[in-house]
Formats: sequence, C-alpha cells, structure tokens
Amino acid sequence: MSGLSSLRAWWAQRPPAAGAVVMATGIVSVGWHLTGYEVLSRIALVVACVAWTALAADFVVRLLRDRARWRAEAATPAALTAVAATTVLGTRFVALGWRTLAEALLALAAVLWPVLLVDVVRHWKRRMPGGVFLGCVATQGLAVLGASLAAAGTTAWLAHAALVLFWLGLALYLVALPRFDLRQVVTGVGDHWIAGGALAISALAGSKLLAADGARLYLWNDDDRGVLRGVTVALLVLDLAWFAVLLVAEVLRPRLGYDVRRWSTVFPMGMTAAATLSVSAAVDLSWFRDPGEVLLWVSVAAWLVVAAEALRSYTAGRGDVTSTAPR
Repeated sequence: MSGLSSLRAWWAQRPPAAGAVVMATGIVSVGWHLTGYEVLSRIALVVACVAWTALAADFVVRLLRDRARWRAEAATPAALTAVAATTVLGTRFVALGWRTLAEALLALAAVLWPVLLVDVVRHWKRRMPGGVFLGCVATQGLAVLGASLAAAGTTAWLAHAALVLFWLGLALYLVALPRFDLRQVVTGVGDHWIAGGALAISALAGSKLLAADGARLYLWNDDDRGVLRGVTVALLVLDLAWFAVLLVAEVLRPRLGYDVRRWSTVFPMGMTAAATLSVSAAVDLSWFRDPGEVLLWVSVAAWLVVAAEALRSYTAGRGDVTSTAPR
C-alpha cells in the first residue's frame, strides 16, 4: 500500500474522539501564551489549526456523503469535542486580538452545541467512561470564549450569556457524575481524565467571567462577584484533587500503548495548568502561578509522549487509531 493510500485508510478509521488532539494542542498554546512563551504558543496554535481544519473538512464530508455514519457518531459523547475544540481555538484567537475570527468560531460552536448536546444526552446511560463529562466541557468552552470576547469588546450581554452557560455547565457535570463509572479511574485508557478536566475548564470559565468585570464593563455586584470567586476557587481545588487522584492511579496502574483517547488525558492536564494560571490572576492569588507553570510543562511532556506514540503507532503499520492499549 502506498504512503498516500495508507494515510487515507488510517484517516477513514478516525473516531470522533480525535477532536481531543485539537483540544490538547490548543490548550497547550493557551498555556504557553499565559506564561509568556509566545513563539512556542504560536507554533502550537498552527498545529492545532491544521488539525482542526482537517477534522472540520472530514466532518462536512461525512455529513454530506455518509449521513448514517455521521448520525451514529454524532450520538456519541466524543462528538462534543468538535464544539470544545472550536472554542479553545477561538479563545486563543481572542488573546491574539483576532476578534472577528473568534466571533465566527463562537457562532459555529453555538450552532453545533445544542444539536450535538441533545443527541448525546439522550444516549447517556449508567457506567459510562469519562466522555460523559464532555457535555460540561463543551458548554464551559462556550462560556470561556463568550466571556473572553465580552471582555475584549465590552459586550455585557455576551458576558451574561456566558454566565448562564457557566451554571448550565456545572449542572451538566452534576448530572453526568452519577453516570461515570468510577472503575475507569484504574481501567480507563485516557478519557477518564475528563472527570477532572471538566472542572478545570469550569474554573477557567469562572476566572474569565471575573476578569471580564471591571471599569470598562460593570457586570457583577459585590455579592455576585463574591459567589463567583468562591465557586471558581472551589472548582480549581476540586480539579487539583482529581488531578492528584488520577495521577496516582496512573502510577499504580500504568496504561501503556497508544490510544486516541490519550489526547483526552493531555487536554485535562493542560486545562488544569491554564485554569490555575488564569484563576491566579483573576482572584489575585499569585502563589498559584508557580504550580500552574509546573503543571503546564507536565502537560507539554504528556503531549510529546502521546504524539510520539501516535506517530510510532502509525509508522508501525498498525493503522489503529482507536487503541493499542490494554483494556
């Protein structure tokens, strides 16, 4: 089989969970931006944009040419990575000052979100893997992007809409939690980390809502701000607790081999770093910054390991984009 044919065969097997590649790479870009590594941030952003473009093109092709497969995949929690990945890129574009592009991505994500979310929630069941929390992640992704754009453009209604999405995202987390199979902590192959990553992006959303309030855009009174601040810090603490539990579980039971869901491990790691850095600035807790930087480089190391394993899996001729890891 030629290299091009092999690549096409590999791509044809791509599962919806591949969207986590964009999420993981995009949040590393955001983290590098927050710590001042702008060149590295932009390199990661280019990689994320290329991956997003390829996945978006494939999304459209499947919708037009293979509607049955598209519908089947759209009902899986991993389909919501399309929304989350789009909002992560949009958030990074806001930081670059590219508001029009970020607004376009927000509009696209907002259109996809209800269509995919309703279908996914309808198929929830008991004892699900970590993907069950992607409803929360996608919703909070919209909140993060909306709050970021509100702060950049002094648009109050967008900030208030983001606040509604913030609380809705937390509600979705609470509804998903009883459906999460806790055994995944020791048996999962990567996406179990989203249990913590959903709290991380929720904390990031809270920090963006706090940061949007100020002299240019008065949004919250003292009571509202106090509640938002308390909830945001609590979410970060809970996320860090999840991070510690999941890391210990990885050490005690290593899960070797490549699985595309390992990108759903990298994303929560990077999101925890970004949330820690952002909350540190939003609530004026400067001592959070150093742990945030450490967590960022841990997530970078995880990104490199997973990327190397993905390349090794492909070049070895396995062409298995779903799993080579033990179950």
